[in-house]
Amino acid sequence: MQIKDSTDRPVQFVLFDMDGLLLDTEIIYTQVTQSIVGRFGKTFDWSLKGNMLGLPALVSANYLVRALQLPISAEAYLKERNQLLRAKFPSCKAMPGAENLIRNLHNHHIPIAVATSSNREFFKSKTSTHQDWFALFDIVVTGDDPEVKQGKPAPDIFNVAAKRLNANPQNTLVFEDAPSGLAAGIAAGMRVIVVPDPNMDKSRYRHAERILNSLEDFNPAEFGILSTEWLTNC
Repeated sequence: MQIKDSTDRPVQFVLFDMDGLLLDTEIIYTQVTQSIVGRFGKTFDWSLKGNMLGLPALVSANYLVRALQLPISAEAYLKERNQLLRAKFPSCKAMPGAENLIRNLHNHHIPIAVATSSNREFFKSKTSTHQDWFALFDIVVTGDDPEVKQGKPAPDIFNVAAKRLNANPQNTLVFEDAPSGLAAGIAAGMRVIVVPDPNMDKSRYRHAERILNSLEDFNPAEFGILSTEWLTNC
């Protein structure tokens, strides 16, 4: 995939999704969801999960209940799911390269923000054992923020994060793992890099500026952020 000329739109601000990108929470969501739907003889696999990534909780829950024809409401599913998630989130691990990338951006004075569909309660739970590097973010916007009127794929959450960073969308880079997040970043007029789960169909990310296998593969010089100074100090 060709990279757009970084001299035309040099990146000055960086926004990050969280689940599946910075933190390996998706395995927890999968295990918990399967434990619930399994009671009804159903299987939760990537043919379903791929359509739910990054969406607001109620939207994804409604999709799941309809797709699997579960004999419970979306609200009942979420109530049970959330109780199970609360116990597991503090054990989630960082994704490869995540902490190193955040520390390097911070050390080089690049304004950074989290823009996650998770609510504030879950954000705190997921990051409870990673507070040292999550504290480096200048801004955190969660899905239940009152200024976020619509969830991804609407651009609201990225627009709010950019506004609070005083960022120009044209000079803002988004990191995402979900198709809905990619769509949201593009709708916000930002450049988007995706790091999909290996199980995802890469054709769903064809509008991304770059598809990476890991955050460890990110080269900031290609986006006009930093030059060899970054690369030699990473």
